[in-house]
Amino acid sequence: MVDGIVSEPGDEANEFVFVTPDDTEIKNGEFIYYTGSVEVENEDGELEEQEKKIFARVTRREQKRGYPDRFMSDPGVSPEAVAGKLGIATEGVDLYRLTANVIGYYNEKLDDFTNPRIVPKPGTEVELASDDDLEEYLTEADPEKDGSAFIGDLLHRSPGSTDIHLPIDSFASTHLSILASTGSGKSYTASVLVEEMMQPDSRAAMLIVDPHGEYHSLQEMEEDKRFQDEDEGYSPEIDLKNPEDIHIRISELNLSDLYSVLDDPSDAQEHVLSEAWNSLKADSDVDFNYVTLNQIKERCGEVAENDSTANALEWRLDKALDRDLFDSSNHLALSQLLEPGKCTVLQLDTMNLREQQMLVSVLFQKINRARVRYEKDGEGDINFPVFGLLEEGHRFAPADGEAQSLGPLSTILSEGRKFGIGIGIISQRPSKIDDDVLSQCKTQIIMQIQNPLDQDAVKKGVEDVGEDLLSELPGLTPGQAIIAGDSVNTPFPARIRERYTTHKAESLPATDEWQKTWRKNNDIEVDGRADPDQEEGAEDREERL
Repeated sequence: MVDGIVSEPGDEANEFVFVTPDDTEIKNGEFIYYTGSVEVENEDGELEEQEKKIFARVTRREQKRGYPDRFMSDPGVSPEAVAGKLGIATEGVDLYRLTANVIGYYNEKLDDFTNPRIVPKPGTEVELASDDDLEEYLTEADPEKDGSAFIGDLLHRSPGSTDIHLPIDSFASTHLSILASTGSGKSYTASVLVEEMMQPDSRAAMLIVDPHGEYHSLQEMEEDKRFQDEDEGYSPEIDLKNPEDIHIRISELNLSDLYSVLDDPSDAQEHVLSEAWNSLKADSDVDFNYVTLNQIKERCGEVAENDSTANALEWRLDKALDRDLFDSSNHLALSQLLEPGKCTVLQLDTMNLREQQMLVSVLFQKINRARVRYEKDGEGDINFPVFGLLEEGHRFAPADGEAQSLGPLSTILSEGRKFGIGIGIISQRPSKIDDDVLSQCKTQIIMQIQNPLDQDAVKKGVEDVGEDLLSELPGLTPGQAIIAGDSVNTPFPARIRERYTTHKAESLPATDEWQKTWRKNNDIEVDGRADPDQEEGAEDREERL
C-alpha cells in the first residue's frame, strides 16, 4: 500500500520531503521505506545493482492544504494523477508534508544499515515499514537465540505489535547509561534489564550498587517460574547485602587503593605510606593478611622523617580507614559476591556518601584486578565476565571529580571491555556526571529529561541521537524512552515493558501516611476499629527498611 509520494529533497543532504493524506496519520519518529537500486558487494566480492528497501525516519510533519507545489507547477503531472496514486478523492483533500531522514538499507554482510548517500527522486512511492522488518532490523538481537533482552515495543506502533529486543552481549561489554528525570522510570527500566539478564538464557554475574534500597523486590525472581530452567535446576540467586555484611580487609587494598581513599595526600605522605606498606609486607613478624590500621600508623611514624608528615598522614589514615567498612579480621571475598546466575544487591541506604564512594572505589578496583589477572594469566576465581549497575551514578562519577570512585570507574569504562567488565550508569542528573564517563557508555536509554543543563549533557555525551529525537525528551511520559548506541542499528523511541517483579521505587503516598500516623498518635479508630491500613502500612515501612 502506498502511504506517500516523494515531493522534493529536504534542506539537509540526507533528507527528503514526501506528501501523504491525513488519514495515514504517520507520526514524527515513525519508520518508512522506499525501494531503490543500490550497489552491493556479492559473494565474489564484486559490486552489483540490487533492489533494496531503503528505510528512513520521519523527523517533521506539517499540514498543507491541497496538493504539493512541486506537482501543481509541473504541467506534466496532473493533480488527479497525484490523488490517484495516493488513493484519495480529488476534492476537499488535506495533505501533509513530512520530512524524513534516510537511514539506509539493511546490509546483511555488515549486520547494520548502510546509507546509500542519495535521497529518492520526486514521485518515488513511500510505504510504512512493517512490524516484522522493524523487529528484524532495528537491533542485532535475535529473540530466538540466547542473550536477547526483551525491553518493550516501539512507541509509535500499537502496544505489543513490535517487540524490541536488545543484545545483552553488546550493552554488557560496551557499557550502558540510563538517563531520566526523577519519576520517569529509570530504576524501573534498569530492573527490566536485570530481569532479562537473569533469565536462563543469560544467567549473568551482576552487582548492583543500590544507594536507596530500591532493588530488593528483585528477590521475587527466585520463586518465579519464568526465570527457572527445570531441566538444569537453574533459578537466579538474588543476594541482598546490607552495610553490616560488607567488609574489606585492609590487606586486600593496594597502594593505589589507599591513595584513592585518602584526602589529597602530599608527595611526601604518599612516599612514607609506600615505605611503611612495603616494610609491613616484608616483615616476617607481621601477618600481613590481617594487618591493622594501628600497625600501619605505627610503621608510618617509624618511617617518616618528621612528625608533621607522620601526624598529617595519621589523620588522613584515620579519616579514611577507621570505619566499619574496613575490618582486619573479616572480609567479603569477590567469590561471595559474584558468580554466573547470581545478582548481588549492595543496599547502601544507611551508609553515608563518602563510604559509598570508598566501597565502590575499592570493590571495583578489586574486580578489575581479578579480571585482568584471569585474562592475562588464567588465574583467579573470577573467570567470567561481570556487569555492575550503579544507581545514582553521578554520586560515583561526578563532573566535579570529587569522588574516590571516579578514577577506578573511568579506568574500567575505558579499558574494561577487553577484560570482560561492563558498567551501567543510572542517573537523573546527566549534567552532573563526568563527561568522559558518560561518553564511554556506548548504549543509551534516555527517558524524559526537562532540565536544560541535563539536555545539553545528553546532546554532548550521546553522538547517535539526532536533534529530532532529542527534542522529544521533555514530552516523553514515564515508561517511554529513546534507545540509541551500539546495541541498536539506529536510534528509536520505545515503550518499556511491564516488570515481572514488583516495583519498589515509587514515591511514598504522603497524605495516606500523614492520616495513618495522626490517627495512630491520637488513638482514633476507623468504623469502630483500628485503622485497617495501619498494620499493612507498618509492614510496608518495615520491608522498605
